[in-house]
This record gives sequence, structure tokens and C-alpha cells, in this order.
Amino acid sequence: MRHGIFAQSLGRAVAASAALLLGSAALAQTPNDTALADLAETTQDGWDVPAVGLMQMRDGQVRIGVYGLRETGEDVPVTPDDMWHIGSNTKSMTATLVARLAERGLVSWDDTIEDLLGAHIATIDPGYHDVTFRHLLSHHSGAPANIGMFHMMRFKVEGADGRPMPEQRLDFAGHILGSAPETEPGTEFVYSNVGYVIAGAMLEQALGEPWEVLIEREVMTPLGIDEFGFGAPGSQDQIDQPRGHRDGLLGNLVAMAGPDADNPPVLGPAGTMHMSLADYALYLQAHMDGGRGVDTEFLSQDSWDILHNAPFEAGYSMGWGLGTDELQHSGSNTMWIMHTVIVPEQQIGAVIVMNRARTDHAGPLFRQVVSMD
Repeated sequence: MRHGIFAQSLGRAVAASAALLLGSAALAQTPNDTALADLAETTQDGWDVPAVGLMQMRDGQVRIGVYGLRETGEDVPVTPDDMWHIGSNTKSMTATLVARLAERGLVSWDDTIEDLLGAHIATIDPGYHDVTFRHLLSHHSGAPANIGMFHMMRFKVEGADGRPMPEQRLDFAGHILGSAPETEPGTEFVYSNVGYVIAGAMLEQALGEPWEVLIEREVMTPLGIDEFGFGAPGSQDQIDQPRGHRDGLLGNLVAMAGPDADNPPVLGPAGTMHMSLADYALYLQAHMDGGRGVDTEFLSQDSWDILHNAPFEAGYSMGWGLGTDELQHSGSNTMWIMHTVIVPEQQIGAVIVMNRARTDHAGPLFRQVVSMD
């Protein structure tokens, strides 16, 4: 990835994410679409959030409109080139990484936890032995939704202290895999951040490189994406990017920066990335093209079909929720929220992002964004 994050030590994920390059964002000149910016202003006021970003994709064209403040109470407006935390929208990127590596024979969709982690984790419950990437990435692995709060705090400290990510993810996986699955693998959908971290650990042991390096080389760089990073965007001592917000004890909004502004970096494969909307559009366009059978050099049609179809029960594929004809996902670290919908056959899509996590129903807003002339 860009901006030098992880260039010296991938274990310094939280600290490094605060060292984003300011110059390229300042030089970029993505126009603030007037109609979408007006809608963003209405949304910002109605939903009581510091800032809103909206993106419309239609027939290969991208429009971005933003309105509001990078930090509540500070007179620093958001810009169309700002970077936003994408949360669990990262999950389809991890699945896309698996697809890229599988096409080169470096891993297989049917590689099991025992195949890739058995030599590295002393005790793996037999119930997990035959769990594959397909199980993990479709939330059918039997793994719990999340790791306990004690371990979340421990991994936050270890991430800030610089312990290498592959070591942390092996530790994370070992803590989960030593106990029996909560449900029989392949039988029940349980949305699991844990499963994606385990998948990341499997990739790291198979390739000998951190997930952060792999996702940059195999997904971001081939798609031309360079405005991205891990953890919360921006630096701790300057308001150089939007900041996430959470509710304070007195009902006020509190802006978050630095290590406390995101989940522990060990959770990267499940949802710690940030990027500009324009670069996110490059990623979404690849999925829209692949989803309607356009011949791309990025992935084969067989791989697109795996990514966009449910391997077990209807409703969820590999990092995507499935609708009648759309792919959709949302992501939040409780301080940001991003909603994404794309309809490959119609070549349309919409993204809504805010620097405060609001749970208002986004369907009507999606329709407004998509239909905007």
C-alpha cells in the first residue's frame, strides 16, 4: 500500500496508520458533485452526523458528493478526496485476495484449517479440521462472531507495541480453534469476524507474508488503488482526514484519533481498511464487470462466480450479502459506517459513508443516490 504504512514494521499498524501522506490528497481534484453534495447536506442534518459522503456509479461513470466536517466542532470540511473507514466492506477484499491466489495455485478454496495451520497451532479441535476458505468466508465455519473483550484489549496493546501481524493472527486463531465450533460447519450462517481473521492467518502461513502485504500486491496495486491504508484514516495530531465519532457520556459527540479510533489491527482481514471513495469505486467496478460476465484480466469468470454466489445457504457469498440481483454489504467499527450496494447487470451502484455510526434505514437514501441525474 501507499504512504509508507507497514514499510518499516507491519506490527506497528496502528501507529503507522497515523502517518498517512497528506500531499497526494491535497493535489487530487475530484469534483464535489453539486446534486450529491446537496443530498449529503440534507442527510447530514437529518441523521445528525458530522459528515456524509455519497457515491453514485452508473455505466462506468462515478460521481462523488460530500458535506460536513472532518471533526465535529472544528471548521475543517470534508473533501471528495478524503479517505473513509470502510469497516467490514474489507471482507470481500479478503475473499478477492483468496481468489487471486487460488488462480495461481498458491492456495485452494478447499484448503482446510488443518492443512494450513495444523503445523503451527498445537491444538486444533477436530471439529475445525475440515473447515475451508469457503466455510470461513461465507460465515459457515462454526466459529463465533467475535473474540472476547479481554483478548481484544490484549491484541490492541500488542498491535500498538509492534508484534508482527502473522504472529498475532496465529495467536488469535489458536485461541479460537482450541475449542469446538459453536455450530456444525457448513450448516448454519453465523456472521463471524473471527472467521476472516483465521482465513487471514491461513493465507499468511501459506504465503509467508502478512495479509497487509498480500492485499496490496494482489488486489490494490493491480486495480490501480493507491489511496488506502489500515486503521483509522489520518494522523492523531492533525485533522488531515475525517475522524470517526462516538457518543460521549453526556450525549455529546467525541472525535476519535490514534490507536483508539479503530479495532485492533489483528482484525485487518475482517475490516480495518480505509480508502478514498474514488479508489473504492475502482474496486467496485471490477466486481460489477466480473458480475456481468465482462472478460477481465484481474480474475477469471469462474472466480467471479465463486465470489458472487453462496456456497452454502442463500443470502451470503464471499464477503457479499446477496439480494435479488445486487451485491451489498455494510461495515462499521462503531465510529464510522459505510453501506455499499452494486447491481452488476445494470451497471449501477451506490455508497453511503458517515463518520459516525448511525443505524437508520438506508434503503430510501440508496434509491435517491442511484436515481440522481
